[in-house]
Amino acid sequence: MRRLNRKKTLNLVKELDAFPKVPESYVETSASRGTVSLLAFTIMGILTVLEFLVYRDTWMRYDYEVDKDFTSKLRLNIDITVAMRCQYIGADVLDLAETMVTSSEGLVYEPVLFELTPQQRQWQRMLQQIQSRLQEEISLQDVLFKSAMKSSVTALPPREFPSTEPLSACRIHGHLEINKVAGNFHITVGKAIPHPRGHAHLAALVSHDSYNFSHRIDHLSFGELMPGIINPLDGTEKIAQESNQMYQYFITIVPTKLNTHKVYGDTHQFSVTERERIINHATGSHGVSGIFMKYDISSLMVTVTEDHMPLWKFLVRLCGIIGGIFTTTGMIHGLGEFFVDIICCRFKLGVYRPIEENHAQISSNHCSETLQPDPPL
Repeated sequence: MRRLNRKKTLNLVKELDAFPKVPESYVETSASRGTVSLLAFTIMGILTVLEFLVYRDTWMRYDYEVDKDFTSKLRLNIDITVAMRCQYIGADVLDLAETMVTSSEGLVYEPVLFELTPQQRQWQRMLQQIQSRLQEEISLQDVLFKSAMKSSVTALPPREFPSTEPLSACRIHGHLEINKVAGNFHITVGKAIPHPRGHAHLAALVSHDSYNFSHRIDHLSFGELMPGIINPLDGTEKIAQESNQMYQYFITIVPTKLNTHKVYGDTHQFSVTERERIINHATGSHGVSGIFMKYDISSLMVTVTEDHMPLWKFLVRLCGIIGGIFTTTGMIHGLGEFFVDIICCRFKLGVYRPIEENHAQISSNHCSETLQPDPPL
């Protein structure tokens, strides 16, 4: 009884065979069909390779959500060179919470030369070219995320040989821990001193003729240093035309979570607009000479995730390519044979050309039988 049930089940499965076998004697080969088959296999091979390259590639997905972290501190990383002596200038941060963060809490004042060596100048030009490309092609940032280019690329290379010239500039570098609120980081004349209503800079002892706020920003970032990010102000250089020059940078900081195959962590990206003007109280241009970076923190947080095509989707697309090409080439070849038969039969060409005069009637009958539609079922 069990054997009988097994035979019935096996017969039922055989009847469900969707791939019927055609005897070889029923199959007729031709050069045209072979050419179409060769062309179809070539197209399938090319599209399969291209589809595999797409499968290997990844892309960045950007998700946005509200940033709910307002209590943590934010790290400000600075590397700025100002064309003035270190004893003449001071840097500090004052935020909207009236919290003052002085440069003595994490910044180093290092006397240096403002002019760059040829190797350093070449590095700066390369960084400026990257910045210009980033402004034109936003998708280039995705390439940097994937490659996880180390942040050491944005570090100014050291001088090849020590200089004998007097060190007339000051390099301010290091980091500050600031509150996660809007504030103002500035570098101006004189050292910062505490004040009940804010703060002040002791600039009375500095000669006005020694003012020179030409500067170069080698690095400026917020948060932890992450590979794959080149900040908008890296490589910026400004040459002051007057001693009473004021430079303003308005920065909007966006908290960012980076989740790629090579990097995972929290960082902060930012956009910046800049403005510069000459302080002249006689013409109504009031203010203080110096470098001012006014920053604000966005309430939105961006999550950057590197996505990859799943395997099942790749297999489905691959099956669609193979089946679609087989079906399409078969339909095109069938239509081509149909139109060729009509033309050859109409003008008595090829196999439809009569061999002898007494065979003309036979050829005519053959043409009519070829073009006669199939009877309805």
